[in-house]
Amino acid sequence: MSLNYIKNFYEGCVKPPTVIGQFHILFFGSVRMFFLGVLGFAVYGNEALHFSCDPDKREINLFCYNQFRPITPQVFWALQLVIVLVPGAIFHLYAACKNINQECILQKPIYTVIYILSVLLRISLEVIAFWLQIHLFGFQVKPLYLCDARTLKEKNDIIKCLVPEHFEKTIFLIAMYTFTVITMVLCVAEIFEIIFRRLCFLIWQ
Repeated sequence: MSLNYIKNFYEGCVKPPTVIGQFHILFFGSVRMFFLGVLGFAVYGNEALHFSCDPDKREINLFCYNQFRPITPQVFWALQLVIVLVPGAIFHLYAACKNINQECILQKPIYTVIYILSVLLRISLEVIAFWLQIHLFGFQVKPLYLCDARTLKEKNDIIKCLVPEHFEKTIFLIAMYTFTVITMVLCVAEIFEIIFRRLCFLIWQ
């Protein structure tokens, strides 16, 4: 019985009840994760090693880098991907335990409403992640970072640091913003598809 639950859960996650939802999973799973996993590591993988300040001391570089990056972009975006997947995973786990197939989701009002709520929650999480990304990283990575080093008791309170590959990081930031916006648009389109198919089901009944 437990294997049947796992099978239903897997099928629900891989094949959502909507066409747009299936495209979203494909887009989410292949393009976005590939972009983050492969290109993200290439752009941000050795950022801390190449982040240099004047004076070029290890403790100063580490202090200013931690100030420059309270959280590394790779960790933030990985957490975003996992958290955004949670609402859909919870719904499909519930559907698997209740033995609800994909057709029932669009035929029974209660399941339709629950599924729409899971999509709305996914949109809300993407919006929160979008706002946090703006707050943490902005829209542009500048080549020079001014580090507040007063707690280090150095000669200069402000230390200049060079940010490596700033132009590539700016392009990557814009790409990740674009992925988030596309995901939100797909989620909204999925809600409209659910409502449209639900209305068609009622009319054909």
